[in-house]
Amino acid sequence: MVPAKCVVTGGSGLVGRRLVEMLAERGASVVVSFDIAPKPEDAEDEISGCEIRYVQGDITQYGEVLSAFSGSDCVWHIAALVGPYHDFGKYYDVNYKGTLNVINACKELGIHKIVMSSSPSTRFDGNDIVGKGVEELDFPKKYTHAYAETKAMGERAMSEACDGESLLTVAIAPHQVYGPRDMLFLHNFLIARKKLRIIGGGKNKISMTHVDNYCHGLILGEEALYPGSPALGNFYIVTDKEPQYLWKVLDNAFVSLGYNSLYSKMAVPGFIIMPVSYLVQFAGYLVGRKFKLNPFAVRMLMIHRWFDITAAERDLKYQPIISFEDGWRDTIAWFKSNMNYD
Repeated sequence: MVPAKCVVTGGSGLVGRRLVEMLAERGASVVVSFDIAPKPEDAEDEISGCEIRYVQGDITQYGEVLSAFSGSDCVWHIAALVGPYHDFGKYYDVNYKGTLNVINACKELGIHKIVMSSSPSTRFDGNDIVGKGVEELDFPKKYTHAYAETKAMGERAMSEACDGESLLTVAIAPHQVYGPRDMLFLHNFLIARKKLRIIGGGKNKISMTHVDNYCHGLILGEEALYPGSPALGNFYIVTDKEPQYLWKVLDNAFVSLGYNSLYSKMAVPGFIIMPVSYLVQFAGYLVGRKFKLNPFAVRMLMIHRWFDITAAERDLKYQPIISFEDGWRDTIAWFKSNMNYD
């Protein structure tokens, strides 16, 4: 069971929208979706007898946050500015100052629980991550990207706000979310399919997280917020558990959707594409533009990034509710029925 009245920031996005639905399905009476984006066109106003309220507002505006949160039992803070193409100031305003607004509004309104959606990138130093648990990960001294840096700032503030009594918080992260309605991961690769090549050796493994598994983990996070809980103020990663070969997964989607196999094209060695990405980044600096080809994006496509989720299993009692095989099959079926990239 979940709290009677729930608030989800970023409720129009992939994770936020599915979380709104799952909170309703698990017994909430009212769920408020607070997002700068409008209500999704096909979203429902009632699910399983639960009223869904769509509030369009800006998380950087404290008054709007305060109004949306009024009367809530728990806030799931999902809203964030993502992607590698924004200015630092915009990331800072949304990911850090917006998180401060969430914390302060909960304090002012007497809301005792916040579950924050974080990111493994807050612990990323640019090197391979091979089966590490959260205890082995730490905030790096220098960040590779402003998104990760400002998310880490917000997460630190959230952890520091947890006093064990009047305000209980936890931060939970997925790695590489996918699923039906995904307009970030698979969608962007499909848009770039004609130019896309396997980069590097193509043997890098990553953790993946079906959107339902992540939302399940976020809901378990609320259950773990009680005085004396080992989860208080802590950071967890939840995934589908078994890592996948990134390029094999993408190729499976391409072929299943009727496009050419990635393995039919010549791969691009990392020692060639990485220097090119630095040149493109420098050119972008000179002309005042941010190009999609940059060292950070190239690095992400070549390295191992998979995690041990023992901590979430222990403290949150987390287990995936959908296997990767089932989740990926359903994702491809949704793309086949709803998207056309020709």
